[in-house]
This record gives sequence, C-alpha cells and structure tokens, in this order.
Amino acid sequence: MAESEGLDVAYEPDEAFVRSSNIHQFMRTHGIDSYEQLHRRSVEEVEGVEDSGLEWFWDDIVDHLGLEFYEDYDQVRDDSNGPQFTDWYVGGELNIAHNVVDRHAQADTGTRNKVATIWEGEDGEVREMTYHDLHRQSNQVANYLEERGIGTGDTVGLYMPMVPEIVSIMYGCFKAGAIAVPIFSGFGVDATATRIADSECSVLFTGDGFLRRGSEIHLKQQADEAVAEAGHVEHTVVYSRLGHEAGSEAVPWTDRDEWWADAVATRDDAYETKSLPADQPCMLLYSSGTTGKPKGIVHTHAGGLVQPAKEMYFSFDHKPGDRFFWVSDIGWMMGPWTLVGNHAFGGSIVIYEGAPDHPEPDRFWELIDRHKVSAFGVSPTAIRALRKYGTEHVEGHDLSSLRLLGSTGEPWDPESWEWFLDNIGGGDTPIMNISGGTEIFGCFLQPSPIHALKPGTLAAPALGMDVDIVNRDGESVADDGERGYLVCRSSAPSMTRSLWSGDERYLEEYWSSFEDMWNHGDWARKDADGFWFLEGRADDVLNVAGRKVGPAEVEGALIEHEAVNAAVAIGAPDDTTGTAVVTYVILNDGDEPTEELRERLRDQVGEELGKPFRPREVLFVDEFPETQSGKIVRRIIQSVYTGETVGDLSSIDNPGAIEKIEQAN
Repeated sequence: MAESEGLDVAYEPDEAFVRSSNIHQFMRTHGIDSYEQLHRRSVEEVEGVEDSGLEWFWDDIVDHLGLEFYEDYDQVRDDSNGPQFTDWYVGGELNIAHNVVDRHAQADTGTRNKVATIWEGEDGEVREMTYHDLHRQSNQVANYLEERGIGTGDTVGLYMPMVPEIVSIMYGCFKAGAIAVPIFSGFGVDATATRIADSECSVLFTGDGFLRRGSEIHLKQQADEAVAEAGHVEHTVVYSRLGHEAGSEAVPWTDRDEWWADAVATRDDAYETKSLPADQPCMLLYSSGTTGKPKGIVHTHAGGLVQPAKEMYFSFDHKPGDRFFWVSDIGWMMGPWTLVGNHAFGGSIVIYEGAPDHPEPDRFWELIDRHKVSAFGVSPTAIRALRKYGTEHVEGHDLSSLRLLGSTGEPWDPESWEWFLDNIGGGDTPIMNISGGTEIFGCFLQPSPIHALKPGTLAAPALGMDVDIVNRDGESVADDGERGYLVCRSSAPSMTRSLWSGDERYLEEYWSSFEDMWNHGDWARKDADGFWFLEGRADDVLNVAGRKVGPAEVEGALIEHEAVNAAVAIGAPDDTTGTAVVTYVILNDGDEPTEELRERLRDQVGEELGKPFRPREVLFVDEFPETQSGKIVRRIIQSVYTGETVGDLSSIDNPGAIEKIEQAN
C-alpha cells in the first residue's frame, strides 16, 4: 500500500466500477489514459494536442453534458482584462431554468412524470413533486414576480423553510430573469436584515415556520423584524408549513403579506422562460457571516449551470436512476448546487427538513433506506456526532442503495472518515470529499470514481480548475510535499467576477495576495503519493513562539486518541510564547474526563507535532456551537475563551452549547 504521513490507501475502486463511470467513458472518447493527463488537458494548452486547454474543456463539456443554449456563444472565454474579470461563453444566451426543469417537463420526454424532489418533514410527512409539477409551479412563481413588477436583474429574497416549494421559487426567479437571494432559514433577525438590506430585494418569500427537534421554529416573526430593520421589501409571500392562521402570534400580518395559496397557486401555470446573456446574474449567495461582514457573491446563468453539472456528472457519476441527498439548507451553497447539478440531468433530489438525530440517531440511515438514496453528502462534524452513538443505530437499515458518499466543509480526522466509509458505505462506497466554496459555486479539489482514496483526502484538482499550492512568494511547492496556499492560476465559469458591493473588496479578498492568482485562503498539501489534502484555513494559523501550526493539525492529533470524538484548537494570548494552544475536547460515550486523560492528550499532541504545540489547556465539553449545516463555529469558542464579545449568534443551531463552552473545565 502507498503511505503518506502514516496514512494508507483505504479504498480502491474495482475495475467494473471504474469502467462504468462517466469520467472513464469521457476519457475513452478522447483517448486519455489517466486522470492526471485528463486534468492537464483540461487546464493547459498541451503542445501537439489539439484537444487541450481551458477553451477545449469548457466548450466540449457543454455538448457532452447535453446543456442547452438558446443562442450559441461566439467565444468560450475572453480574459483580455485578466483572470479577475474573465467573460465566459461570450455572446451566448441561455437560462438555467430551461435546463433544469423546462426541457425535462416536455410531453415527449421520459422525465415529465419522473420525481424531481422527494421531501420529508421531521414529523414524517413525505411529498413528491414531478418535473411536470415543478414546471407548472415555477411558472406560477415567474408570473407572480412579473405581476409584482420584478424584471431582469431585480433581487428576490428566499427566507424559507426547507419545503419543496423552495425549488419552484428559485427556478421561477431564474425564469423571470430575477436574481435569487437564498437566506439560511436558521438565521436570526440581524443576519437576515443584513442580507435584505444589501441585496435590496422588494419581494421576500418566507413561511410560518418549520420543525426542528420536535419544536416549531417560527420564521414569519423574524422575517417581519428583519424587514422592519432593513427596509426595501414591499411584498411578502408566506408559505403555510405549520398551519398557523394569519394574525396569530406565530404569523403576524401586515398589508404587504400574502399567503402562497393566494399569491402564487392561483397564477397561470404557463410562462415563456427568458433567454438571457450568459453573464446575466442568477443568484446572490452570501458568505455565512460567521466571520466578518457577509459578502454578496454574484453567480451567472452560464457558470451557475455548467459548473455544478460538470461536478455532478464527473465526480458524483450521475446516473438516470440516482436519488441524491445532501444535508444542506437552501441558504448554503450546497443547497442550490445540489439542485442545479442533479436537475440538469433530470435527477431526483431528497430534501429533509429536520435534525439528524430526531427522534432517534438513526434518522439519516432510516431516510436513506426508505427513499433508496444513491448518493449521500454530509459534513465531517455531523458524522463525528453520529459516530458517538455507535453502530447499533446503523444496524438494521439497508444502505445498499448507496453508490457514493460525499462530504465538504472542513478537514476530516482519519478515524471518522474510516467509520463513515466502513459503517455507512460498507467499505466499498467511495467518499467524494470535495472542497470549493460559495465564491466558486463548485470545487477546486474533488475525487472521481476512478480515484483510490486515503482517509480525508480530496484526491486531486477538479477538472478545468487550474489549482496549485504555493509558498508566500507565490512559488509552486505542490510537488515538493510542502504545505502552502491553495490558489487557482486561472478563472473558471462559475467563479464570481465580483461582489455585490463592488470590485474593490472582491480584488482585495481573492486576488491581492499573489499576482494573477486566486488565493482561496486554505492550507493545502500534496503528499508523496500524489494525494491532495486540506489542512484548515490559512488565516487560522497558530503562531507559537514563531513556529506555526494549523488548528486542524492539533485537532487531528487529539482525535487520534481512542477516547476523543471531536476537538477544537484555538490560539490564546501567552506572555511567554505570544500565542498558546488551547483545546476543547468532546469524549466518546463511556469515556470520562480525568486529569490523567488530560495529560495524556497534551502529551499526544506534543509527541506528534512537537513540544511547542503541546496544549496549555485541554478543556472537556459535551458539544460545540455549530451551524445547522454542521460546521463548528470556532470564532465563538475563541471569543468565549478570551472574554471578547461573541457577536452575531443567528447562524448557530445550538446556542446552548455556548454556555457549556463557558463552563468547560
């Protein structure tokens, strides 16, 4: 077996799986023998090879994936103004909605009556929507928007519960040329108001609420307070998920409010989808706001279609019968990415409303079994939390429908990755651990079905993404095995061309560190066997007496101990070293916090990373503050420890965890 930093290859695809994959068929079509060769030809002009370079790849896949433009483009890309402001599919016209719903709902297709979305509420209610249903309802949304004066380029807010109608709303916006502004349903008043104020949306879709761990979460009240704070909104459409009456405590009512049943469901269900320029904005996605001021990230119809379709086809090997379930809210990038990527091929999406462990810790495994999910994506944090319950909740559920697993959001620890592979994937279902971001509506790094995998690896650069690892001087260190900054040397169709607030912050955030290179802000490393890994955020580095270490490395060293389920490392002021390492640890069930264990954990980090990084403190807790999508919010933990103002908590799913952090010992 190959080894890298003590890690062995844990998964090898069998020959039949490789040969049946979409990427293998694409390689055969073009006479390409290896992934490395394919990636090189997708980003570089290879001497003596006509089919190579970004123009070839991003042109070829439009036809290969069956994506449809109303008007053909004259040029694949124009980067005459530099990679920062590249124009893609110049002169072309299209609409995402035509590709993801209209063409699949036509009477002469085999997908008209195919299930587009399968929705399951936390209370067990299940609803299915066919492509025909989705087409009719998204047309009604588009007609409603036009009757409210919404035209091409106008913004529309989606502060919605996770119900099937969110898909129709987003696609209805696309049809009408409006810019959809998804807002995380777990946000509170301030975070929601910030996004409404910045995007200046005059129409807001919301709901009376949703269920979370058996309790009702009321959205309408928060929506009203956010609108009062932000202004701009003239019409609010309220979807009834919980059945509360207008004017009740849960659903305060104003003159601008309309029920979905009256505003949308009564509209004409025929609509001619607009043909729009390739660079017409379709979506405004905001960064989560857990650090700094939220950024409004602009995506276009061309990039917003081609990138997720490419990734769904090549990395997640989309097949006609697939049922795809990624745990995400519509307000996070993975929500729209999942919808567009799958629906581009007439696929079926599973949407779940509630918590992963309600009413029991087997909720996901039961859902996969019941709906025969073929691809399941989830955060490493969620798997670590579910792993605490052991395998007894997995046993008894048939997970054999799974072909692929997925994950994103943060580095893995090897033990949790292997638990996911072995217990959920049966040992032979690969984990497509992907990394990109809201800014690129896709991935810089991701495996494909033909890759062998080490625990936690992201395998390789994604097709068409010219990524590298560089040192602080911008020199490539990828082949030297050194840790460095993850950068992209060119643009891709889905990479934002700017921020809603303008070019200044966009250039400062992404293009100012290195000349003509996108700096993604992550530490990355390529091991001696060619496997790529992420090692946390570059701006999170802990500088201890002039020696630097990433929090993920400290956390990984702690999680290697059999008693540790999850860990967080932060930097704290220290009179001697400048910064000291402080760690918080969640133990596995059955393990008790003791002074002896505390010292063993400190020693383990010191032995693995060096004595300077031996934690000054190891504090035991029961849970970490997390977003609804399962990301640990280290900023809050850092603020609690240092006594600083914690700030905006509206993205936190379990605010009670903050008090536990305060009481940790």
